[in-house]
Amino acid sequence: MFDRPTLIRQLQTSSHWDVIIIGGGATGLGIALDSATRGFKTLLLEQVDFAKGTSSRSTKLVHGGVRYLAQGNIDLVKEALYERGLMLKNASHLVSNQSFIIPNYKHWDMLKYTIGLKLYDFLAGKLSFGKSIGINKRKTILRLSTLKSDKLKGSVVYHDGQFDDARLAINIAQTAIEKGATLLNHFKVEKLLKNNDGLVNGVEATDAETNLTYALNAKVVINATGVFTDEVLKMDNALAKNSIRPSQGIHLVLDQSYLPGNDAIMIPKTDDGRVLFLVPWHNRVVVGTTDTLLDSHSLEPKALDKEIDFILQTANRYLTKKVTKKDVLSIFAGLRPLAAPKDKSEKTKEISRSHKIIVSDSELITITGGKWTTYRRMAQDVLNKAIALGKLANAKCRTKDLLIHGADGTVNKSQHLYIYGSDQKEIKKLIGEYPELGEKLHQRLEFTKAEVVWAIRNEMARTIEDVLARRVRILFLDAKAAIEIAPMIATILSKELHKNDEWRQQQISDFIEIAESYVIKN
Repeated sequence: MFDRPTLIRQLQTSSHWDVIIIGGGATGLGIALDSATRGFKTLLLEQVDFAKGTSSRSTKLVHGGVRYLAQGNIDLVKEALYERGLMLKNASHLVSNQSFIIPNYKHWDMLKYTIGLKLYDFLAGKLSFGKSIGINKRKTILRLSTLKSDKLKGSVVYHDGQFDDARLAINIAQTAIEKGATLLNHFKVEKLLKNNDGLVNGVEATDAETNLTYALNAKVVINATGVFTDEVLKMDNALAKNSIRPSQGIHLVLDQSYLPGNDAIMIPKTDDGRVLFLVPWHNRVVVGTTDTLLDSHSLEPKALDKEIDFILQTANRYLTKKVTKKDVLSIFAGLRPLAAPKDKSEKTKEISRSHKIIVSDSELITITGGKWTTYRRMAQDVLNKAIALGKLANAKCRTKDLLIHGADGTVNKSQHLYIYGSDQKEIKKLIGEYPELGEKLHQRLEFTKAEVVWAIRNEMARTIEDVLARRVRILFLDAKAAIEIAPMIATILSKELHKNDEWRQQQISDFIEIAESYVIKN
């Protein structure tokens, strides 16, 4: 079901679709799932890999957005808190309840954050993750042993969600395929097709693996390409003005010893006015993020020195255990597709994160903005818009209570395979049949060869990067280890995909070139 030849055959035997989606990030995948479950014949094309861009580079939070509450954006927070509750229910193997502690060094802050978070609790309603409470200095230090205690007055504890972004993307892709959609990664849309009236009625796309180009027709084409939105809008209209201004956010990944408990830390106000999070993730700690407006975007954004210094300085202001560049296991940068500011003075943190649906004169539908937490709602709104325009038959959204592939309600975090949910028994079966697949990929890491084979056979991984960045998250957890095991992964891939040694060598050099930017040069 998830193998490429089967999916390509579906493409070859059908040139007419109800819905074609360009872009395989959180938004595009959510639309594919919503569309397929409404009964529409659905095709999604992603130029590189599912969640290759922004959707694999988040702070790993499923949240309402405490910061948006401070800006008075109540509706956005309320919507996101509702969707957060649905994500926990529908993807229980990947989304979990996470406690956050806001350390307070002034009495006034204690009062301010307690009141603000009580409102946050209230807005969550029945889907609340737990009540926020104030705790004293002694209890704070008991829970956060690496937090500086000098002048600490106490803290406020609140609850939000934590998840694995790229793993959820892959599972949503699998769910969409199970519901009848056709999804292909490494498949680039080159141009939009139009009828005699100038209305978009399909795409021309090339399979990156075979270089074969296909002309594909659809009732509606949806542009869900994030920071690449303007490229697609320019395919539609060469004179289109840029609508997106990318903002970069970076994250550092540290050893668990910097945050040894179960709690995350939220620093509510940094020098640039953003919040900084330290979040436990896969037995490591993710620290971020920054907000740097860029003039251009790329598939592999790189962290700037000033961003790295900012995170290190801010973290060291609060931690007793000093963080230096050499302590960073991995660094990753992601781009937020923000609406282009009307004037130069507009700060990125003040640009609304709510999503926006644009319908071009050609009836191309574009979705921009939003965030991971609201991916399902964004998809619902896009399909409803297509129906309202008369491009699709009326059909109700069915994703509210739809379980995502792998969700089985039971989560045992004592071993790392829990993120596979109901698939973990199949991975264990694989190891039972071929004991050598139980071998660890690297002495520093918990992951096994079986997970690589599983990713290739069942999760549509086609390259070393697909495997190590977004299926088995080693590139994001320990970049040096990822580089060291690249030849081994290439060997497994070439055997599974029947590729020659020249392909294998090319894979290794391509991956190392990308992976080098995840390692901080001291």
